[in-house]
Amino acid sequence: MKFEQQNESLIFSSTSISDIFFTEYLPQMSGDCVKIYFYILFISKYSSEININDLSKKLSIDLDDIDKSIKFLEEHNLLLRKEHGFMVCNIQEIELNKAYKPKVTISSEALEKTAESKARAAIIDTINNQFFQGVMSPSWYADIELWFSKYGFDDGVMMALFTYCYNRSALHKNYVSTVADSWSKNNIKTYSDLDSYYEKQEKISSLSSAIKKKLRLSRNLTEFEEEYLLKWNIDYNYEFDIIELALKRASTGANLNFEYINKLLTDWHEHGFSSVEQINTYLINEKNKPVQSSYVPKKSSTPKSKIAQIDVSNKRKYNNFNSFYSN
Repeated sequence: MKFEQQNESLIFSSTSISDIFFTEYLPQMSGDCVKIYFYILFISKYSSEININDLSKKLSIDLDDIDKSIKFLEEHNLLLRKEHGFMVCNIQEIELNKAYKPKVTISSEALEKTAESKARAAIIDTINNQFFQGVMSPSWYADIELWFSKYGFDDGVMMALFTYCYNRSALHKNYVSTVADSWSKNNIKTYSDLDSYYEKQEKISSLSSAIKKKLRLSRNLTEFEEEYLLKWNIDYNYEFDIIELALKRASTGANLNFEYINKLLTDWHEHGFSSVEQINTYLINEKNKPVQSSYVPKKSSTPKSKIAQIDVSNKRKYNNFNSFYSN
């Protein structure tokens, strides 16, 4: 016996999509990419063929944007390139393969971390409810575990990380991972470390604004220029009053740059100066120092040509005298 379903007309048919798409892929996709993916899902049900130009006309999307979107779908394994086209991949199967990791045995080290794992699970659950409305994608769980392990963040830092990204409307993995990497490079592991980092960044931001105002800069400081600020403020412990003094000195030069300002501040730091008064006294003393002349008078010397002329003249006189004497 053979069983068949009645063919449905387009009016009664529907195109379904997994919920995992909305939590895992949608936030990273552009509007055009979503539009293209939905249409590809629709025509793939009927094994239909369509070329890039027709797809562009059908959806009113530029060819370049079509290419970029297809590249994105390939990179995220939503489309698999075949010899004569593409195959639409099953999202649920993709996520299942990511999440499923068979474990045959459990180590004693893993048993010792049970308490830590429970605490971590509680934090992840809080992140899920607070930032994902309780429907966080399974792949986020693996990524959060990875960040805990890779960067050694405590629970407070991990919560702060998601809060920071959420407040900037940038709660996607690439951005979160970039911020986490930046914090790690600044030796942040505990919430106390993070608090100190924020305090330092606030100082640098304040100094940056003050310097831009003094120099009448219409641009933001570069990363290299901000490194100078860190050096002056953190390493040298100089506040803006001393930095401003260096700015004034540098403004008299033809080429104003941070390297020259840094040379001034480094020189003052090496002299052990810690206040504007000390530096002003030093500058006044340097200005009032007597200038020692480096001129050394040369001994007068008769040119060789002149000496030769004198010798010839003497010889002539001597010869004439002998001639006169003989007469």
